[in-house]
This record gives sequence, structure tokens and C-alpha cells, in this order.
Amino acid sequence: MHIKELSKQYDGKTVVDNVTFEIPKGKVISLIGPNGAGKSTVMGMISRLIAHDSGIVDFEGKDIGKWKSKELSKWLAILTQTNNIQMKLTVRELVTFGHFPYSGNHITPKDKEIINRAIEYMELQEFQDRFIDELSGGQRQRALIAMVIAQDTDYVLLDEPTNNLDIYHATNMMKIVRRLCDELGKTVILVLHEINYAAFYSDYICAFKDGKIAKFGTVEEVMTKENLSHIYGVDFEILNIEGKPLSIYY
Repeated sequence: MHIKELSKQYDGKTVVDNVTFEIPKGKVISLIGPNGAGKSTVMGMISRLIAHDSGIVDFEGKDIGKWKSKELSKWLAILTQTNNIQMKLTVRELVTFGHFPYSGNHITPKDKEIINRAIEYMELQEFQDRFIDELSGGQRQRALIAMVIAQDTDYVLLDEPTNNLDIYHATNMMKIVRRLCDELGKTVILVLHEINYAAFYSDYICAFKDGKIAKFGTVEEVMTKENLSHIYGVDFEILNIEGKPLSIYY
């Protein structure tokens, strides 16, 4: 996926300004930056949920705007920050709905295997027959992520996937992100506020500031004291845990 000179304005204010970068295949890429930096807007534009004012998103050799929705849904799955489900669905029904681009109304044994795997990935077996509106916020978030996993796409886009999750499930979520990449070969693009999760579990970091890319590169290239202090406007110290940079700000 190639993002070229992407821009977006709201009410005459530029929120994304001439953004260009390439998303490497089969890797975990985290978009980080302070509130209002433009990262979620960029995520929305590369997933075609938000129209861009100028620029291009080249997806598999074709402008993403020219893809038919049904075909694109077999390649790309996204979990946004706002997911309001109005229907009375159980967890299993919701996750099954995620696989709809492939299965339609006919669920094969192979489809069931993919759906079961998604439920197990998110440790939802004991909740699978409960209705979504009966779950806690964290349980509902895990069910939504399971639905995205069940879509079984090459690209998985997650906007703040650790929202509403406690430390155990947030950490487990990031481990699952790595498994999706390492075991299943998926390209995972995340918007994250928790920069230590980004540092520990990502391959590449795209850091935004004021609607522009402040720094793009490997974790080691981006997660430095100087870069983070510039991006966030606070002082940082960097420790290394298991070879990965751990950021402490103060």
C-alpha cells in the first residue's frame, strides 16, 4: 500500500497535510502521535471510510477508490473507534457476520473453523452465546476485534484496539496482533496512544505531528528520546527491555 500526498481539510482547517509513506507488507505498523495529529484521519482515508481531498491511496496497484466494496472487504478489514451495533446479536453471530464477504448465508465447515479460531484468539468461548449488549465494554471490544479477525483479510486496520481493555487483555491484544502478522502473514496497521505497546510490538512506526509525518521508520529509528520529545512536547527517557525501546515520559 502506497500513500501519496494525502491531504484532508475540515471547515477550512488542514488536518492532514501532504502525507506520503509506504506500508510494508506482512508487518505491524503503528501510527502514533498526540491528539489531533491526524493519525485516525489518515487511517480513515486509507480504509476508504473518509474521503480525501487530494492525493492517492494505491492499494495493490489500484486507487483504493476504484475498488468494489465487496472485493475490497476480502482484502481489508477495519475496526474504528466508534462501533454502534443496533441489532440484537450474540458474540458468535457478530463474529460470523465478519466472515460474510466469503460465506454469505452459507456457512461451510471451513468457515466455522475460521470463526471458531477468531473466537478462541480473543478468549471469548465462554461468552460466545451471550448478547453483545450484555457484555462489558472490554468484552464488547474483544468481540469486535474477533469479528475483524474472522473477516480473514490480508490487511487488518485497528484504530485504538486497546481502548476499554484492562492491562491483561490489552497486552494479550497486542500479542494477538503479532501472531496475526508472524503466524498468518497479515499486514496490521494500528493507531495507538500507548507508545510502549507500539514500541514493543511493532515493526515500523509512523509518527504524526500537526497533520504531517514527523518521523517514519523502524521502531529503533523512531523511538528515540529526541524524536519523542519533539513529537509530544514532553521529556522522555528510553530504556531497552528485551531489545525493544521502552519510553518513559515526565
